[in-house]
Amino acid sequence: MLSYQHGYHAGNFADVHKHLVLNLLLQALNRKAKPWSYLETHGGRARYDLEGDQALKTGEYQGGIGRLWHQALPQDAEGYMEQVTRENQDALTCYPGSPLQAAGMAREDDRISIMELHPAEADALKAVFRQDARVAVHHRDGYEGVLSQMPPRPNRGVVLIDPAFEVKKEYQDLVRFITKAYKHWPNGCFAIWYPLLPADLWRKMKQDLKDTGIRKMLCAELEIMPASGERGMYGSGMLVINPPWQLDHTLEALSPWLTERLELEKGQGTWRVEWLVPE
Repeated sequence: MLSYQHGYHAGNFADVHKHLVLNLLLQALNRKAKPWSYLETHGGRARYDLEGDQALKTGEYQGGIGRLWHQALPQDAEGYMEQVTRENQDALTCYPGSPLQAAGMAREDDRISIMELHPAEADALKAVFRQDARVAVHHRDGYEGVLSQMPPRPNRGVVLIDPAFEVKKEYQDLVRFITKAYKHWPNGCFAIWYPLLPADLWRKMKQDLKDTGIRKMLCAELEIMPASGERGMYGSGMLVINPPWQLDHTLEALSPWLTERLELEKGQGTWRVEWLVPE
């Protein structure tokens, strides 16, 4: 949706959860010398000003990256924090979105392709990567744009899918996209972020993905508070198709620590790491 502006939410608890998982995926790719491809359906503006009007209006980052800043971290979370630290000095003033974090981990032969439909966000994204030959920014529909590049070259890598989920149709659109993209790139890793909302549309989306017949789907979910009322995001989910070896064990070890840091009040948070579909 063109009305969505991620600047209000950059660095919140869901971003921390999403980008920590993404960092682990890219770390796994970097363990081999072979180059990789990173594609993203909804890129945003890549770099977010935490002292700007949007971030200050909501203050959401204070309950997310603000709770991890200058804190002791488990070893598996240090790579994620390195990407945040490189954009800041002593004070936390900037949050790097997923395109910037991916670029921070990319090597010379790796390739990054980012889709963004919002004109202003796309312009900001292009400005960030204008001098980076590894990164291509496309002002186009995210699903159509990524599908046009399937299978990518290099033929190993990750696709990040994180739409705004402002309307019900987006859940169905995502399932249709995954079904098509997987047929073109069955060995690709697909990382899907989704919000945990009281309407529970995410549960049907997970069931619809399960019904596609695609194997190797790992889910990691984190709740910072109990679900209540009819509105309001109370948790964050990441579903990874074709996850790297032992990602499940790594997330099982990290999730209790991350939940404790991000939960709204002590003892309110919960977490789950489970195989939606095994091999």
